[in-house]
Amino acid sequence: MALTSETCEACRPDSPLVTEAEERELKPQIPDWEIVEVKGVRRLKRTFKIAGWMPAVEFTNTIARIADAEDHHPIILTAWGKVTVSWWTHAIRGLHRNDFIMAGKTDEAFENAGENNRAPD
Repeated sequence: MALTSETCEACRPDSPLVTEAEERELKPQIPDWEIVEVKGVRRLKRTFKIAGWMPAVEFTNTIARIADAEDHHPIILTAWGKVTVSWWTHAIRGLHRNDFIMAGKTDEAFENAGENNRAPD
């Protein structure tokens, strides 16, 4: 099943972190994301190249709407020409399947933003 067709489930402090096996299954579905560790907490992170300021703000707002609909919220850093997004589950201090779902939905939103909004590589 594609990550983008899934919805987030409510997490509690006893919700499970993704296992190594689940991570090996899920990560190839979001190949442009990196797994980083910040203060001992693993996160998914990706920087999107955007064509200017207003397209970056618009993309940020799109992510915010998706996050609000799923009730799962990232850190978003918006700058001229780029938007950096970090997903992790605060309640469990690490990665949950929800984070991979939201990374997939973020990728899909970027693809749907159209060529005019993306900066060339």
